[in-house]
Amino acid sequence: MYEDVPQRLNRVRERIADAAHRAGRKPEDVRLIAVSKTHPIDAVRAAADAGQIDFGENKVQEALQKIAQNADTRVRWHLIGHLQSNKARKAAAAVGAIHAIDSVDLLRRVDQAAAEAGRIVEVLIQVDLALEETKHGAAIDAVPGIVRAAEGCTGARLTGLMLLPPLADNPEDARPWFARLRALRDELVDAGSPAERLRELSMGMSHDFEVAIAEGATMVRVGTAIFGERRYGKPV
Repeated sequence: MYEDVPQRLNRVRERIADAAHRAGRKPEDVRLIAVSKTHPIDAVRAAADAGQIDFGENKVQEALQKIAQNADTRVRWHLIGHLQSNKARKAAAAVGAIHAIDSVDLLRRVDQAAAEAGRIVEVLIQVDLALEETKHGAAIDAVPGIVRAAEGCTGARLTGLMLLPPLADNPEDARPWFARLRALRDELVDAGSPAERLRELSMGMSHDFEVAIAEGATMVRVGTAIFGERRYGKPV
């Protein structure tokens, strides 16, 4: 049932390229993360066979299952959902990037676990700009402290910021949030934070990734446009 994944994936890549060109950017500066959560391993393999490298999962357990099932394929796994402290060790030992750092404590747990496993894990700070009760993330005033703490890490390598804007039917409604994340990154760099640690902006999903690219996204997390509607309750 995933025979159309290569075509859908190609269409998303074309849209990314078009959006980048409209913004005066290079398409290769935007990394596509195919969000495979709730879809079976067959979906991952279909996309991987079509050249997709980066995949995103929301839950640690589902990510671990797919990593084990797909060990023979060269792909890179991103954890993009909320990471509980008690699962930091498992995540740091398995995935390549974690987009869900929301506290100094979680950063240090990931750093220690990655170092003990002999790995380097890229991490991004999830910022809760809208302060929504249903969303996780660090408040703006907590972000500088997390950035400073990352300077002493050996297993976790801070590379940028991540955002989940408030849900909206109109993609343009997300633009101010994307622009604010970019502005926050620029403010941090202007204040002395190393630019290399803040080079990535992970923002934009299936319905609004083109707007995110216009506002500076370097990573877009696209699931439905590639794999179709999510299959909640189905086995992975």
